[in-house]
Amino acid sequence: MTNSFPLVSLGTVGGSTVQTVNARDLHAFLQVGTRFNDWIASRVEQYGFVEGSDFASFTENTVKGRPAIEYAITIDMAKELSMVERNEQGKRARQYFIECERRAKDPVAALSHVPTLRQLLLDNVEKVISLESRVAELLPSHDALQRIAEADGSLCITEAAKALQMRPKDLFSWLRQNGWIYRRPGSGHDLGYQSKTTNGLLEHKVTTVLRSDGSEKVSEQVRVTPKGLTKLASLIKPALGAVA
Repeated sequence: MTNSFPLVSLGTVGGSTVQTVNARDLHAFLQVGTRFNDWIASRVEQYGFVEGSDFASFTENTVKGRPAIEYAITIDMAKELSMVERNEQGKRARQYFIECERRAKDPVAALSHVPTLRQLLLDNVEKVISLESRVAELLPSHDALQRIAEADGSLCITEAAKALQMRPKDLFSWLRQNGWIYRRPGSGHDLGYQSKTTNGLLEHKVTTVLRSDGSEKVSEQVRVTPKGLTKLASLIKPALGAVA
């Protein structure tokens, strides 16, 4: 026999977070004479309770290591189960669940209710852990973007690939496939599309080299500007997200 009210906590039923009660604990509090498994099965069938709406079932191992089916039931289901027992314990349980609902709607009252306050704290801790994990996942991208922001002047495509932590051939391929650079037939170097140079994403650097015979050789190289690097970092997310 037990006089301790079943613990009300936040649980998930049908994808929604709601107040729930462990059906086995309620069965003990109500001092039902039949076995728990027989009682819950008959009540579910008799009153048409629906899994995913009124309750969620799950398997847990007992102290002896044997699997047992448990039920997290909603407050409404708990109130109805308490009422149909037609005894003093059922009446007490129903009033208790009504009070739990009232406290859940009153933030000040909830903070004075130890089980509710404990559950709120646990939920917040879980949220903090989840956020910390997400921040850790995003750090590589942040570091790469920081290197880009600190870049001084334009970079050749090989240098840009290094800043983005990509293989140069992958960046060359991406730029060609996505309309950033092209190569004229018979030419040995790439050029940037005018739309990208006009927008300040790419630029062309012309270099004059003096040959040994005294003649000059003019070479042209397409380069990625800091603005272009920032744009690429936002477009090529898989590459940044794969940084170790």
